[in-house]
Amino acid sequence: MQSELADGVLTLTLNRPQRLNAIDEPTARALLQALRDADADPQVRALLLRGAGRAFCAGRDISEPPTPEILELVQGVSRAMVECSKPIACAVHGWVVGAGVEWMLDTDLVVAARSARFKLPEANIGVFVTGGITSVLPRVAGLMRAKALLLLGEEFSAEQAERWGLVSRVVDDASLDDEALQLAGRLAALDPRVASRFKRVLKQMSLADFAHSIALESQMQTELMAK
Repeated sequence: MQSELADGVLTLTLNRPQRLNAIDEPTARALLQALRDADADPQVRALLLRGAGRAFCAGRDISEPPTPEILELVQGVSRAMVECSKPIACAVHGWVVGAGVEWMLDTDLVVAARSARFKLPEANIGVFVTGGITSVLPRVAGLMRAKALLLLGEEFSAEQAERWGLVSRVVDDASLDDEALQLAGRLAALDPRVASRFKRVLKQMSLADFAHSIALESQMQTELMAK
């Protein structure tokens, strides 16, 4: 995990490029701590989440067995992003898979490169989803499409993600970093009292059952791990 603060924007970079930024326990733990620290730091007015190398995030690292500890950390990151009082922008490119999609949807505004390819393969590999996506995705994409994406696990493009409301805008790969940083800068320029109140009310109105969704997802995943 890399972090850099400039002009009120804290850029957090998933930094396991050799594994396409697949999520392991140290990565999730570092991101969770960084989010908590950022929320308490008055110098941070907005955040930008991105991935190093050829992909944003290939999901949980399936070369390591799932454990209660990694499940708790992955869910903790999602809660921290949704509950963070500062707005969070996200830049995605290359593969955005599983928990990578889920974390992306827990941010506030998403810029996607045209190269981005999305997939939610959990049902096909015998595990359950995380990140409160069972609450977020039906609200964003509609219940029927959410069922198809979650149960069939088919790949979809950046343009499809934009049409379905999963990302805010699609840009050329060469301009992704600049566009995302500019967006994060606009968020940082907002009055923090106003930005935090927008986040709080939108969460209460649109994601009132987010915590319940997280709890149910963790329960389902725990049951599957026990078999």
